[in-house]
Amino acid sequence: MTHVAYPGIQREAYISIDVETSGPNPSDYDLLSIGACLVEKLDQGFYVELQPVTGNAIPGALAITGLSMATLAETGVPPATAMARFELWLHKVVPQTHRPIFVALNAPFDWMFVSDYFHRCLRRNPFGHSALDIKAFYMGLVGANWAQTSMRYLSARYLGGRKLTHNALQDARDQAEVFSHILQEARSRFEEAVPE
Repeated sequence: MTHVAYPGIQREAYISIDVETSGPNPSDYDLLSIGACLVEKLDQGFYVELQPVTGNAIPGALAITGLSMATLAETGVPPATAMARFELWLHKVVPQTHRPIFVALNAPFDWMFVSDYFHRCLRRNPFGHSALDIKAFYMGLVGANWAQTSMRYLSARYLGGRKLTHNALQDARDQAEVFSHILQEARSRFEEAVPE
C-alpha cells in the first residue's frame, strides 16, 4: 500500500491509548491506569497503575475498572514517576524522525486525563495539544451516526464481537486493532480516488 508523502511533514507513529479513571474529569478525580501500544506493533506496549491524588471516586466508575483506590494508594506508582516512565517509553518506541499521534476511542476523554497529568507532573505533553479520535474518524469514513461509533458496533465489525476488558493495556490493543482496520479502509478508498 502506498502512502502520499508531503514535503516538510514529519512521519507519524500512531499510539493507541486507553485510561481507567475514578470519575469523569481530572480536576476532581484520579487517573488510575494507562495502557498504550503502537498501532502497528501491538506487542510494543506500556502499562502503569497510578497512586490516587484526590481520592475521589464514583462507585460506578470503579466497578467498571475493577481497581481499588485503597490498593492503588499502596501499590500504585506516584503520578510524576508514572508520567516520566510513559514519556521514556514513547522515546524508546517512536523514532526521532516520527511524531507520536495520540489515538483513542473517545479520545477527548482519554486525552483530557493524559494531557492534564503530563502537564501537572512534567510541565509538557509529548503528544502536543491534539488527539485522533477513532469514533470521529470512523463516522467520517463511513457516514455513520454518532451512536453507531460505539465499541459495540466497532467490535462487531472488526473484532468479531469481542468486548473490552477494561484493562487499559488490553483495551489499547483492541482499539489499535480496530483503528488499523479503519485506517486500511480509509487508505484504500483514498488510493482508489486518486488518479494514477
